[in-house]
Amino acid sequence: MDQSNKLHVPQIVAAMDAMIEKASQTPDEPVAMAIVDDTGNLRAYFSMDDLRLFSRKHAVRKAYTSAVLATDSGANAQRLHSQGRSISELGDPQLTHGQGGLVIMKNGVVIGGIGVGGYPSGQADEDLSRVGLDAMGI
Repeated sequence: MDQSNKLHVPQIVAAMDAMIEKASQTPDEPVAMAIVDDTGNLRAYFSMDDLRLFSRKHAVRKAYTSAVLATDSGANAQRLHSQGRSISELGDPQLTHGQGGLVIMKNGVVIGGIGVGGYPSGQADEDLSRVGLDAMGI
């Protein structure tokens, strides 16, 4: 079985370490970080202290959305909005319209998703997800 287009533990560890290091610089703004594989199964998760329950769950949903829809969660929300549609029309309660999830691709193939929840803006969530994605070296 070809494993070249799969998430590997060193990539996941590098991403989580980079995101945790960056998020730890602002401990008064707690976040959660999640990485899922290409089918949306959780591979890694970290939540800072004092984070609201919704934000903890939302990080996973953002990663899931990016992986299973093969697009960044914020871009997908914009596309649906421009069509006058809502995320609920897609029929999967795990999907979210929240910005902060990025699709992980290698050689043009979706290999997972990475998501952050908890910052006051979706752009800040996405920026931290990008730190993790960049650290994967894909």
